[in-house]
Amino acid sequence: MKVVVSSDEHTHLVQALLAELQARGHEVDYLGPEKGEEADWPLVSLEAAQRVARGEASEGIVMCWTGTGATLVANKVPGIRAALCPDAETARGARLWNHANVLGLSLRTTSEPILKEILDAWFSTPFSQDEWNRKQIERIREIESRFAGG
Repeated sequence: MKVVVSSDEHTHLVQALLAELQARGHEVDYLGPEKGEEADWPLVSLEAAQRVARGEASEGIVMCWTGTGATLVANKVPGIRAALCPDAETARGARLWNHANVLGLSLRTTSEPILKEILDAWFSTPFSQDEWNRKQIERIREIESRFAGG
């Protein structure tokens, strides 16, 4: 699976994430600075979300210090359902009930062991296909289309 990853800083967590994704057999595109440099989180998060929305990547992972800003920006892109996930259970729920296609992570609070648990839950949880959940996702799409172009 092709995964696009963005971050505004190149921290140990970024390096661990890139290595973990490659070890799991994913093709990874990294958008962000090299070690010791910085990038603007709105710009790298937007580019990552747009690549997912255009189908250039199957999934996205966006990161900033808290993860909040990167997740907010990703959610501005139509068709993106980004979820800030501090733990595996939140990641599982985001996939199952919200059909999240972009994972938001905090560079500050995500430890390497928790990162692996989050990735396990994220990649192993399919989108729910029951009628109620499909209806909720359709409601999200309706809301999105109502505010498109605004």
